[in-house]
Amino acid sequence: MDPVIEVNHLTKRYGATTAVDELTFTVQPGCVTGFLGPNGAGKSTTLRMIIGLNQPTSGSVAVEGRPFRQRPRGLRQVGALLDAGDVHGGRSAAAHLGVLARTNALPLRRVDEVLAEVGLADAARRRIGGFSLGMKQRLGIAAALLGDPPVLLFDEPLNGLDPEGVRWVRDLFRRLAAEGRTVFVSSHLMSEMEHTADRLVVIGRGRLIADEPLAAFAARSNGVSVRVRTPDAAALAESVRAAGATVTRDGADVLLVTGLDSDRIGDLAFERRLRLHELAATTASLERAFMELTAESVEYATAEAGDAR
Repeated sequence: MDPVIEVNHLTKRYGATTAVDELTFTVQPGCVTGFLGPNGAGKSTTLRMIIGLNQPTSGSVAVEGRPFRQRPRGLRQVGALLDAGDVHGGRSAAAHLGVLARTNALPLRRVDEVLAEVGLADAARRRIGGFSLGMKQRLGIAAALLGDPPVLLFDEPLNGLDPEGVRWVRDLFRRLAAEGRTVFVSSHLMSEMEHTADRLVVIGRGRLIADEPLAAFAARSNGVSVRVRTPDAAALAESVRAAGATVTRDGADVLLVTGLDSDRIGDLAFERRLRLHELAATTASLERAFMELTAESVEYATAEAGDAR
């Protein structure tokens, strides 16, 4: 199957800062492709270049063989949610979508159809300024679906959604892919990508780390590790490192430990009277592989996270 999105040696510089660096990858139709990377990796900049909002410093990107800017009725070809908050708060949801429909020569009946699809039919006449973040995310998804496009881009679409909303978005993406559409989703939620994505494009510091099926990427992990959740993470990390383990920090109170089994980690914690809230062995996972392979690409790591690496 021919790729729908083709990114070739894409580079974007802002003065002395290189946000995207010689990036090359493709996105295929008929599957959900996750777009992963640490904060500051260049994901949002790349998505903006795909739809022509940012001009590349060098390189090129094409959607179905040509730059997106060459398409006068863009929403019929590509639907995108890049920033749920980038809307006029004084307009109603229906008015916001109505403007998009008219400027893209779309029938106005689509406004009611997509509002119903995303669960906002009852809020159609309400001002967007009073919406919660989750409602704004749903409105952004409605805007992406408005032109019934074959290509869909989403940047962190799960932010602000409750568990029901997250499940709904997951099912929506799977359905859209099953219809043969191209679905490209940027997210920092590894657990959701593990349940949703078929393929992954992973970048760090603007450079490509992986472009492959999700299972192949997850299998890159060093194997069995132990997940430890503790309010004494810094002290425990020091102890297990001293015992020869490799430690990766995953948030404020979670350690991923390789090289010691859970019994030995528990003993070390007991010896130092450190509290444990979770101690569980895990096999190769997307989260573990992501933490390992992007460890050197984290732009803003805490001192403890840096020590753990």
